Amino acid sequence: MPRLRQVPKAEANKDTVLPLYHMLFGERDPVAEPGTATGTPGDWWTVFANSPDTLKHAAQGFAYYRSANRKLDPVLRELGQTWAGWATGSQFVFSQHCKSLRGLGVSEAKITAITAWQTATCYDPKERLVLAYADRLVTHLGRVPDSLFDELKAAFSDEEIMELTYTTCMYLMHAVMSRALRTEFDDRDDPITEVAAPPGFSALDFLGGENRKD
Repeated sequence: MPRLRQVPKAEANKDTVLPLYHMLFGERDPVAEPGTATGTPGDWWTVFANSPDTLKHAAQGFAYYRSANRKLDPVLRELGQTWAGWATGSQFVFSQHCKSLRGLGVSEAKITAITAWQTATCYDPKERLVLAYADRLVTHLGRVPDSLFDELKAAFSDEEIMELTYTTCMYLMHAVMSRALRTEFDDRDDPITEVAAPPGFSALDFLGGENRKD
């Protein structure tokens, strides 16, 4: 379950939340009858509904990047968003944007290769450049070498770079929030836990008998 309360239809804000609920869930109460067309529970929406202004702002972001006014190729945009999901460990963001890539006609080979794009040979130069930049935005939190940015400037307009930067970082935020709040496919325990030593094992054995502390 998500870490925050889900807002049922009967309690949802009528101006912002209810229209979004209707668009995604029809006449159902998404808390009592969860599920979206993409196979997610839909609890990202019901959790964000705790703050109607926050949900409205997020939904406006979706409208922004899907607008016909955008200059950046949507495939390139989705590559950045998908990498943001993978690199942050958000199963939700990664899964949803793999679906978006598929909907745009991207090959299964390219979708599968995203997780190891650095050594993949299936991407064209612009796609590789976008993935390299997205990696610097997400994994290195914006530490972009001049040499990489010079290549971006040679391949894309300033407006395209601005859009790519904004949408990739927006999905870094969504991925982090989804994991923190345990919404959708990110409602899972951290896989990294200590593996216990066998019975009778002494930490001193591991340290070669030295009496020391970390």
